[in-house]
Amino acid sequence: MKSVGKCCILGLLVVVFVGNANAQALPGAADVAVVTEFEQRVRDYAQQREDIEEKMPTLSKEATAAEITAHKNALLKKVLAARKAARKGAAFTPEAERVIRLIIATKYKGRDRAELRRELAAAENANVPVKVNGVYPETAELLEMPPSLLLVLPKLPKQVRYRFVGNNLLLVDRENHLIVDYMTNALP
Repeated sequence: MKSVGKCCILGLLVVVFVGNANAQALPGAADVAVVTEFEQRVRDYAQQREDIEEKMPTLSKEATAAEITAHKNALLKKVLAARKAARKGAAFTPEAERVIRLIIATKYKGRDRAELRRELAAAENANVPVKVNGVYPETAELLEMPPSLLLVLPKLPKQVRYRFVGNNLLLVDRENHLIVDYMTNALP
């Protein structure tokens, strides 16, 4: 009977210690609120861009490459005009940056983090100018985000995607390649 009691106590201690270790890796309620606010700010950008595009003439199904390029450039100009006051931190607030760094650090440890750093260093996009309202060049390498990282990062609307440039994490508009916002030192 004493051995059963000792096993129960030992099991309880394991649950408590493992639970505490896992609790540190999981975002708390305040972090969930920060992620929710971040996702809303990105959705606000996407909605603003959609509203601008809805007011533009639509392209016909038979549109030529030149017409598509002209439409894309006109949309970019209108979005830039609407965002002329946009500054770094509009989406990636200091709190959002902290939580995203925590998510990345929790997901990528040791060898995985070193491998991700090597992959980012080898990417041929180091010359991309990292600035809000800058345009990610279409000729620059589009380093795909690891799917396992996309699963844990805050969700983005379909119009926006994450991109790494060096150690910077960018939010880039999928269609017009506009850099919506960025954070530095994304890999702790």
